[in-house]
Amino acid sequence: MSDTKNPYTQDNGSAEELSLSDDRRVKTLSPGMLVVKRFFRNRLAVVGLVMLAAMFLFSFVGGMISPYGQDEQFYTYTYLEKEYVGVTQNEDFRYVSAEGQEFGSAAQAQFLMAQMTGKTEFEYKDVAYEVEQAGTDFYVVSSAGAPLAIAYKDIVNASDGIDDLAFEVKLEALRLYTNGEAGAFSAGGQDYEVDEGGNIIQGEEVLGYISRFVVQSKVNGVSISRDFKERLEEELANDVSEFTYTGADGEEHNYTVTYDASAKIWSVMQETETYVYNQYSNPSSEHPLGTDTNGMDMLTRLMYGGRVSLIIGFIVVIIETVLGVIMGGLSGYFGGWVDNLIMRIVDVFYCIPSMPLIIILGAAMDGMRVDPQVRMLYLMLILGVLGWPAIARLVRGQILSLREQEFMTATEACGIRISRRIFKHLIPNVIPQLIVTCTMSLGSVMLTEATLSFLGLGVKFPFASWGNIINDVNNSYVLTTYWFIWIPAGICLLIAVLGFNFVGDGLRDAFDPRMKR
Repeated sequence: MSDTKNPYTQDNGSAEELSLSDDRRVKTLSPGMLVVKRFFRNRLAVVGLVMLAAMFLFSFVGGMISPYGQDEQFYTYTYLEKEYVGVTQNEDFRYVSAEGQEFGSAAQAQFLMAQMTGKTEFEYKDVAYEVEQAGTDFYVVSSAGAPLAIAYKDIVNASDGIDDLAFEVKLEALRLYTNGEAGAFSAGGQDYEVDEGGNIIQGEEVLGYISRFVVQSKVNGVSISRDFKERLEEELANDVSEFTYTGADGEEHNYTVTYDASAKIWSVMQETETYVYNQYSNPSSEHPLGTDTNGMDMLTRLMYGGRVSLIIGFIVVIIETVLGVIMGGLSGYFGGWVDNLIMRIVDVFYCIPSMPLIIILGAAMDGMRVDPQVRMLYLMLILGVLGWPAIARLVRGQILSLREQEFMTATEACGIRISRRIFKHLIPNVIPQLIVTCTMSLGSVMLTEATLSFLGLGVKFPFASWGNIINDVNNSYVLTTYWFIWIPAGICLLIAVLGFNFVGDGLRDAFDPRMKR
């Protein structure tokens, strides 16, 4: 007898017959389960799947639990410098005519010619005019012995709440002031006085003052008080660049003075508390990633931006796949002139310069001011229509190799209609390659959208995408100072694209029948 031990005999010598339902039987996996097993055996593919899951949870779930809306803006009080007044020192003659008289621009030009040549009279339209220099840069123009107009560089300003002073008052006040004198004078039957500071006084009331400085308000609806003008002239005389002034309302403001030598004008900036967007605030408990240039919460914008970028990627790939499968399926199955026609269409689309075309269309939509939501739909449609030829060629190549196999001959013999042969028997055999291609395409579509949005041609405000969030770095100051504006969006985009690429690589290896089990 042979001593060979029966492998199906237990140690106690009793034989046990193994049934098919025994736990030690060989387990057979379905093709789908084999693909899943091979996929999860690829560690890099699993890492990519985790990265994508994290991005989807961050974008879709995070947006729902965020306390802020994607276009909610936040404000804060801050001190800003705004131009308050402009100050010039008058160097040109100004003119005032006596009541009921006219001294137009043509007559003024004749006066200037006489003044520059030192003449004491001139004639205009058969009317003789006499010119009298009554003081420094002050002239009286008369006709027939009566004052007709005055020409001056020192300006008579009425005090706050006082109407413009009469011609006779200006004439006599300037006559004294421009000769360096102070004292009383009479005009229109009333008594006045000019003091050494150029103030025009009647009784105890100051009616006006004389100054060569012109102070013009730069704020609509704001009149400049005389007290501020005098304070400003004093600071300019002392060549002061900064000063503090308390107005009649008791509110104190800081002022900065700058001088433009070419325009010969002083610009006075007022520092005021202003309610503005909370721009570029640093990360805090209220805003973990700070705020952007529009005062919006950056973390919330990232979440909603992820939604837009991912949705655009999927819809574009769906459009590409539908068009590519239809055109590639028809081309591969029918061949002949149908194949030639479709492939020539594919060649035409390959010859289209996609990026310049998209840039032109984006600029056109900017010009037409297309609604941001409609613009987003156009963007997805354009990217999808321009991207289908690659999938069409893939499907065509696969179908060309499959249509001659035995199972297709059997479908033809059974009389199955053509559409069912293509979409029921051929296309399903191409799906594994389609899944891999589409997964890899998602990353490239997201990068294309991000590039267009970065250039200002993609998703527009108020919608957010990772691309138009990064658009803020076109300002070098933001790029170097506010890292929390663009680095998180760049990281999210990097994680999502890498995740799609890792998953695509894993699916390609999992569907490869030559891969070791």
